Amino acid sequence: MSLDTEQAKHVAHVLVEALPYIRRFRGATVVIKYGGNAMTDAALKSGFARDIALMKLVGFNPVVVHGGGPQIGDVLERLGKQTRFIRGMRVTDAETMDVVEMVLGGSVNKEIVNGINQHGGRAVGLTGKDGGLISARKLQLVDHDNGGHVDLGMTGEVADIDPAIVRRLELDDFIPVIAPIGVGADGRSYNINADLVAGEMAAVLDAEKLMLLTNTPGVLDNEGRLLTGLEPDQVQALIDDGTISGGMLPKIQCALDAVARGVRAVHIVDGQVENAVLLELLTDAGVGTLIRSRDA
Repeated sequence: MSLDTEQAKHVAHVLVEALPYIRRFRGATVVIKYGGNAMTDAALKSGFARDIALMKLVGFNPVVVHGGGPQIGDVLERLGKQTRFIRGMRVTDAETMDVVEMVLGGSVNKEIVNGINQHGGRAVGLTGKDGGLISARKLQLVDHDNGGHVDLGMTGEVADIDPAIVRRLELDDFIPVIAPIGVGADGRSYNINADLVAGEMAAVLDAEKLMLLTNTPGVLDNEGRLLTGLEPDQVQALIDDGTISGGMLPKIQCALDAVARGVRAVHIVDGQVENAVLLELLTDAGVGTLIRSRDA
């Protein structure tokens, strides 16, 4: 497709604005957690795949960690199986774990890989079971009412990440696309929250940035205005005064843990915005909330 004069001027302007960021972060690893409504809208899926391929083209090293909760829920519903959640975590029995592996490690992962490759990228799909990538253990939630622990079945948490296979793929100019399934010491598979895997992956890879795609614009103040350029102490104050609460808290804790472990910046971005990844990375204004480490 050829560009007319005005379109060419616009493209040139965008590239000039983006050039300092491309130069500054060329060669940097950026971990992107991909999930929510951005994974169910066809136009947004295509746009995300294009953005990831373009990131690699201009010199970033994107690593995608994806969820797939709605897709898992759809399959379980078709099977007539009820889904239970406790504190936002899916209770994963053996039958549900089979569905999780089929959906996350199969259809969803391969769709993302194919989308990136269709836009000129070289993506490779993985689960945490490949190459010993993610070692897991059973997630233990404390039962505050009755004491003891809540049994979530085969829902797990990260015990360890061995990034060797991801680093090898980066060196060979591939784009890793990772499903958040880990394996325990007993060989059992575990379903792990994708935000937690993305945060751990960013820390282990010494990533420059962690980007969490959500269904909201980011962190909002009490009047609904977007907050950005925050440091950990400011974020903690917003938690303490109740400005940050509810479903945003797990993502914020993931962000704070990541910057505490050396990730320079975490971006919480609305994945429903077209080209959200590139707008946040390559423009002055951005489109989400930036949480930066004290040393950034």
